[in-house]
Amino acid sequence: MNTTLILAVVAIAGVASAGLYLYRRKWLDALLVAVAATALGLLAADLRMPGEGGRTFTIDASTAPVSLDGVHGLTVLGEGLRAAQWNDLPALPLDWKTPRGLAIRLDFPSQVALGRVFRLKVAREEKGAAQLELLAENGELLAQVRNAGDLTVEWTPPVAEPVVLKARLRNASGAVLAEGPVPFIVHEPAPLQVVGRFGAPSFDLRVLNDLLTGSGALLDWQVQLSRALTRTQTPREEMKAPNLMVIDAAWFERMGAGERSALLERVAGGMPLLVLGANANDAGLWSRTVQLPLRAQPAGSKIDAPFEMPLTTLAPAARDAGAWQGSDNMVWTRDWKQGRIAWLAVAEWHRHAIAEPRALALWWQGVIDRVGIERRQESGWVAPDEMALVGQRMEVCARGVRGEVTLPDLKQTLAWQRRADRADVSCVAVWPQKTGWLRVDDNKAGAHGFYVYAQEDWRSWQDAQRRDATARYAARTLERPADGPTRPIPVLPFALAFVVAILLLWWRERR
Repeated sequence: MNTTLILAVVAIAGVASAGLYLYRRKWLDALLVAVAATALGLLAADLRMPGEGGRTFTIDASTAPVSLDGVHGLTVLGEGLRAAQWNDLPALPLDWKTPRGLAIRLDFPSQVALGRVFRLKVAREEKGAAQLELLAENGELLAQVRNAGDLTVEWTPPVAEPVVLKARLRNASGAVLAEGPVPFIVHEPAPLQVVGRFGAPSFDLRVLNDLLTGSGALLDWQVQLSRALTRTQTPREEMKAPNLMVIDAAWFERMGAGERSALLERVAGGMPLLVLGANANDAGLWSRTVQLPLRAQPAGSKIDAPFEMPLTTLAPAARDAGAWQGSDNMVWTRDWKQGRIAWLAVAEWHRHAIAEPRALALWWQGVIDRVGIERRQESGWVAPDEMALVGQRMEVCARGVRGEVTLPDLKQTLAWQRRADRADVSCVAVWPQKTGWLRVDDNKAGAHGFYVYAQEDWRSWQDAQRRDATARYAARTLERPADGPTRPIPVLPFALAFVVAILLLWWRERR
């Protein structure tokens, strides 16, 4: 029986009873019946009123709530709180309007391998013309870019060490919009372990060999010079876990069916395979074995970026060729169970080895990246999701660790805590007391540094991170705080009034 029907029954019974007493001129009895019916109706109505039991709490960046006991909803002013603060709060209805301001978002890697290009991207809500500058610690200009919309600068670190650069964003008139530190760690790269098998020699192979050797890679290299002669290069030390195999198309085409199957099984087990397609002749073989649709290319076909190179005689017919996906650097890739196969459809890159060695090396880095070489380690440090600020709680997280972690700068040793929302990741919470690198040591993950920003660093970026964190919190509930009464009215007075009125009426009837 719903509340409306109960109230209707109580009202009808009360009016009828009071009417009968009035008809008999028992005025006091009629009043007692009216009081009893009214009290019973108020008991059934479940009336509510404002009060501390259901209040709405107003917060902003400077008033993070310590407790939300008795709070039924939140009203947020400004950008809201940081993710670490929102994660401590239960999901409550949120009343918040996304601010409109000149927030920016920075995107850059926390670690870069020596020899790789460091890229800093600034995404802006204001899309007008602007200038982004990347500066060294001594103020020397390292790179700059002028453009409208998002901005990206690039720089190649010269040595392996922790680096703190400075970035500055200016508007079209030269006024500084935002600036702050850009910290990252440059580390020595793990050397590639490359197995190379080639059916014919070429200048391109020689240049590729030099590039890989110069990068510190271990090479197991065999080139078929003739039917009876093979040039072999053995690695300078034992290759324990080869992580890339490079072949030319001619070598693959000359293999027996059993050898091809064994090679593809090795790729299926996780070995990335890069095929140099310059000397391919049998399009049908590639279609049957790896489902690669090759088509003859017009004579003289070339690409112009990053420099001029001719296309191979056979190349995939389209950018998306079935399971194969192409790219601007003319590399087509497809997954092959646990591994990946890549087809390079350009040649004669050796012509740029002398005039443009740096550009050629960067281009080859992009090609190898497309192959998808992964060096998964059992343990490693996890980059923080938001800026670590001095005096505020931050999470230090690592993958594949257990036991304790030491923070020498804070003179603390803490026990790792598993994260339920992230597989194989453990974290500890710390409160850094000064800006700069915060050193952490772990028996498995080794030594590492997390950068702690000052409160005044990148205020526009901080605003953007708080907006994003507040939006994620708001998504945890689709309801908004209700307006009006929020707390039940106490029912004891109504119950007492009903009981007293009924007892008096009974006493009067018994007289």
